Amino acid sequence: MKTQVLERSPGSTLTDAYVHRTDSRIEGLFPYHPQDERDWERRASYLDSRASERVDAIALAAVLENYNRRNGASAQTMEAISRVADGALVIVGGQQAGLWGGPLMILHKAVTVINAARDAQQRLRRPVVPVFWIAGEDHDWEEACHTYLPGEGGLQKLAIARPAGPRTSVSRTPVEQAIWTEQLGALATLLPDTLHKPGLIRQLEAMAARSVTLSELLASVLSWLFANEGLVLLDADDPELRRLESPMLQRMLVDNRQLEESFRSVSDDVEAWGYKLQAEAETDSANLFYYRKDVRAPGAGERTKLYRTEQGFADRRGLIRLSTAEAIAAAAAEPEQFSNNVLSRPMMQDYVLPVLATVLGPGEIGYWGITGRAFQVMGMEMPIVVPRMSFTLIDETTAKHMEKYALTIEDVMFRFEEFRDTWLAAQDRDQLGNQFDVAEQQMLALYDPLLKDVAARMPGLAALTAKNRELFSAHIAFMRRRVDDELKRKHEVSLNQLERIRLMLYPGGIPQERVLNFTLYWNKYGGDWLQQLLRIPFDPSGKHRLVYL
Repeated sequence: MKTQVLERSPGSTLTDAYVHRTDSRIEGLFPYHPQDERDWERRASYLDSRASERVDAIALAAVLENYNRRNGASAQTMEAISRVADGALVIVGGQQAGLWGGPLMILHKAVTVINAARDAQQRLRRPVVPVFWIAGEDHDWEEACHTYLPGEGGLQKLAIARPAGPRTSVSRTPVEQAIWTEQLGALATLLPDTLHKPGLIRQLEAMAARSVTLSELLASVLSWLFANEGLVLLDADDPELRRLESPMLQRMLVDNRQLEESFRSVSDDVEAWGYKLQAEAETDSANLFYYRKDVRAPGAGERTKLYRTEQGFADRRGLIRLSTAEAIAAAAAEPEQFSNNVLSRPMMQDYVLPVLATVLGPGEIGYWGITGRAFQVMGMEMPIVVPRMSFTLIDETTAKHMEKYALTIEDVMFRFEEFRDTWLAAQDRDQLGNQFDVAEQQMLALYDPLLKDVAARMPGLAALTAKNRELFSAHIAFMRRRVDDELKRKHEVSLNQLERIRLMLYPGGIPQERVLNFTLYWNKYGGDWLQQLLRIPFDPSGKHRLVYL
């Protein structure tokens, strides 16, 4: 396996300032840093001293066992859950669901969680369990319902239309089996026939058969891909889990104003320091959602944002009105009617789990910074924040073509069109182009004096002479374009190879890991490529790596 670190200069974002420790003001928002050896010991000691302030470990393990067993957990995962019951610490990361596992970055986050847990376990000489948190409470269907694969003519999108019903969470939105079958057929059509394809399609078919929602499908995919790694899964919208969260929900409602003030104070500071906010601390927001029941649509209710009012809590349309006492009582009796937003979720995660460290992407680190003082309001400490490791997978065909054209990953990312046009010009267009330039200059040198003489002697023809000159140049330009078109046809194979490089590495001008689906690589290599990623040592700096398959 060949890997190469893609060196990048630190940028000017809050995340860059945190990861590279370039701004002491930002460091003050995070009590720990993953590159400080002592912070791992400090965080572990802190968690040991606060065990009674979190969800009971045995009760948590029971919920995790039920959820993972339903979604095809391996014996290794069940053993990891038993260690949670015994008081093991966890490394946690999460992501919203995606069709057939979504973009590669979901797997990259799981790989980081697993490798970080393995590293921490060796570092601390005590059990540390990897946990993946499926953000099933999110209701942005358009972010979760699709995936992409390369196909004839470019990038191909597979997507499921939102089923009829209220705008509820992804984990409460059922998908009919006929839709899974249709989507699996579309996927099979896009994937080339290989030795691994029949087994892959059978696995996905079995997963879809036992999945009612996109969240369950992702859980099945992760359970299968990481069966040997002891990765524990949970769904943020699991009703059993929400019942464990009830005491923290009640605290968030009681201390709601202080929470919002803490978010806003940090947001104001971050903006004053010159950083762009990754999440808005909205005025009077409760930073919680409520599932509004509707008698016309029994079942899952619409996930509705709550705001604080003088009387308690309500939505903007006035369809939900709860006094503070009513809201607290509802959180105690029916906690599954509530869910977190991006700013309250970090504290809930820390209440539910003994989080040694949390693995976050660049945008997530940005909004977690806003929660630093909110942790303090809740009498908690933010865990170690670990930047997600990221990878660009380079298959052997792409690598061969990059070598053929002396194309670097930076060329693909930052100057592809310029590189392609320069390469094409270098083939033989320069020589012909120069000849057209010389010919046009020489002919106009003879023709222009004649046109000027005609215009001077016959003023009525002045406009015609100007138009005639334009037509002359237009005919030259037309011939040049035809030559260029013929040149492109002549080099069509090479241009297609260049476009394929971009499609595989930076599709649509977006990093590969945010677009392409894992099935592309499993179909070609089986599970070897994923094992390569799992063998890469944990890197707390989150550097980006090129991985040659």
